This record gives sequence, C-alpha cells and structure tokens, in this order.
Amino acid sequence: MIDNEFEKTFIRTSNPNIFKAGTLFDNPEAFHELMMHYYCAIREVTTKLEVLNDELSLKSRHSPIEDIRSRVKSPESIAEKLHKKGLEPTTANIVRNLDDVAGIRVICSFVDDIFDIANMLASQDDITLIESKNYIKFPKDNGYRSLHLIVEIPIFLSGGKKPMKVEVQIRTIAMDFWASLEHQLKYKKNISNAEEISLELKKCADIISATDLRMQDIRNKLNNSN
Repeated sequence: MIDNEFEKTFIRTSNPNIFKAGTLFDNPEAFHELMMHYYCAIREVTTKLEVLNDELSLKSRHSPIEDIRSRVKSPESIAEKLHKKGLEPTTANIVRNLDDVAGIRVICSFVDDIFDIANMLASQDDITLIESKNYIKFPKDNGYRSLHLIVEIPIFLSGGKKPMKVEVQIRTIAMDFWASLEHQLKYKKNISNAEEISLELKKCADIISATDLRMQDIRNKLNNSN
C-alpha cells in the first residue's frame, strides 16, 4: 500500500518538500526525521488493518476493507496549522499539538464493517485509543459522515521504541465519494453558486446515509437467511 512513500516524498533531494521544510521549520533535519517516524507509524497501522482484513476475509468470505489510503501532511499544511494555533513551527509543537499529521483512510462496504474494524484495531494491546469522533451517528452540519480515531502506536527504532499518533478515518464507499466532492467545494475558489451546491450536497449526504443503512439491512437479512 505504501511502497517506500517516505523515500518518494522526502528523501530524494530533487523533491521540493526538502527545501520547503528548510524554510518553514526551525530545524529541517529534525523535521525530516520526524516525518520519517510518521511514515513508520502509518506502516505499522496499515499492516494491522491488512492483517485484520485478511483474517476476516478468510473466516467470512467477505472483505470488510475495500481500500486503504494514507498520507503525511505537507510541510506547508503543518506550518499553517501550527500558525492557526498561534504556535512556533517546531518539531516539539508538531508532536504535542497536532494529531493528524499521519493519516490513514479506510474504505469499507458496509456501516457495520466500520465499527467492527475500529473496535478490533483499538483493542490490540500495542494500540492506545486517544480519541474517537463518531460523525456517522452525529454528522457534521454539512452532512459529513465518517468515524475518526486518533490512535497511538509504538514504532521501533535503533535507539528504542517511540510512540506516534495516527489519525484513522473509516467510512463507507458512498461516504468517501461524497467527501471527495465536498472537498472540491471547500477548496475550489470563485464558485458563484457555492451555497446552492452546498445545499444539494447536504441532501445527497442524507440520501447516502439512508442508502447505507438499507444496504446494511439487506446484507443482514441475507446473512440470516438459510
């Protein structure tokens, strides 16, 4: 899934992220090392998710996870978020104040799969659940739905283990499709009919939610039939 993403993004000196870190942060070398740690944490959590999916696929002949995507925030995004919090761009402030530098998005077929995967991941003895936000039961005002977890996981380095935080977002295929379109509305500039589109998206979010629940109900009936 990740395939040397850290090397592709940060290590190759031809990539402008190296120079961006140098101009945005007090200690570029420390920042570079911290980003590597976040990529390692993503690998650890992704492996756990893939193992769970393999096991559940074998037991039930149903793969609860359709896709796993990951990213580490860009230097600009990290610096901007610290600035909004009134904090200096230091690695210490990143670790203490930002929980979503490393992010994993898990796409499931059914709503029940979301909570099954979340519970199984959080129950593993080397995972610490820091925070859970259920935007499925309590959607945002714009209609956004997803389950957000902040987990802490140790990575094992040459000098010992280090706890790292990772944000895990788990949602259905339909929720993810909706979120990708809403993201375009949020960040695209000069939209003349933005309010109208926003209202349409909210209606779609409600329809999608109802459809997800109906599909879950159909699946339950199929599973319970002889």
